[in-house]
Amino acid sequence: MPSTELWRPSEHEPLAGEEWSVERAEQAIAAIVADAESAFDGTRWPWHPGDGEEEWGFSDIYIGGAGMIWALDELGSAGWADAAVPFISSYRERPSPWDEDAVPTSFHFGELGIAVVAFRLTRDPGLADRVHELVVAALDNNANELMYGTPGAMLAAEAMLAWTADSRWDDAWHAAAERVEAARDPDGLWMSHIGGSAFRYLGAGHGYAGNMRAFANRGFAPGKADLGAYVLRDDGLANWTPGDGARPDQIRVQWCHGAPGIVAMLGDLLDLELATAGGELTWRAGPIARGPGLCHGTAGNAYAFLVLHKRTGDELWLDRARAFAMHAIGQVEREREKLGRGRYSLFTGDIGVALFLRHLLDGDDRFPTMGHFV
Repeated sequence: MPSTELWRPSEHEPLAGEEWSVERAEQAIAAIVADAESAFDGTRWPWHPGDGEEEWGFSDIYIGGAGMIWALDELGSAGWADAAVPFISSYRERPSPWDEDAVPTSFHFGELGIAVVAFRLTRDPGLADRVHELVVAALDNNANELMYGTPGAMLAAEAMLAWTADSRWDDAWHAAAERVEAARDPDGLWMSHIGGSAFRYLGAGHGYAGNMRAFANRGFAPGKADLGAYVLRDDGLANWTPGDGARPDQIRVQWCHGAPGIVAMLGDLLDLELATAGGELTWRAGPIARGPGLCHGTAGNAYAFLVLHKRTGDELWLDRARAFAMHAIGQVEREREKLGRGRYSLFTGDIGVALFLRHLLDGDDRFPTMGHFV
């Protein structure tokens, strides 16, 4: 199979080639944070046309205010505790419409994640109790994937255990982990139920790689699935189809689906040759033309390079992460110039790029919101 069939060149763009600069990265972080701080009107951030219609509130971790506050807090921007809590009420007024089974127990799209962020900043015992209620309720969530389902509740429990050392979170994590393990098909994959459809995905956002990361964060390694039927190989490169029955036009090179996310989530666990082939594919395909963000953008893909650098110690991967970083900075600046303001969401917007830049500068390969938690 020709290597170009492992990705679609139309979805990528040539690397800008700007020389790595620590100063430029620091300036970009500062500019993104300052823009985010000034754009908050006291209740929400402006919606971006690239994020589709304004179908629900601006509250959740993935695309709403909770995710913005999560990132701003990690980036050292202070004073967001009072802003975090009202996003719970905002969510209840306008919940996500995508999947009734996953609301409100979704970590990335529901009240669970919003409450986790609010607790992180306030340490309010009442919020901890609400998080616990939602984690327990998530045991009946049949989404079976990280962003909407019970694996996300595992991450919430992991975070709460790290922040409180309360043993009830260890119990909650194990209960959720048992539920997730019991939901696996005999071949080790999960059927994801999202938005009224069912599909067995492989990637980080909605499939096998993300679910396995939720186990691996705490040192658990349930039986690995044989992903050989889903791997596309050619000329030292590797990519993965999104899942069962995926068509050639559905192949992606993104964090959510494809090699970058699988390596970013599982690069410390995969066979090294296979993880390296996935990293090479990510590099060869180039930056994502769609934008600089985390879920389906240039910065998200570059986490694969950070994971491979940490595992191998090879400076080549660090250089590649830096090259993608400079390209992502340029993408942020071009988009801001066109619209006259930034894009305000963690997974699709500028603040995710700033968080990636900070992790790159600090030698950290943690993908945002996926643990380990500090």
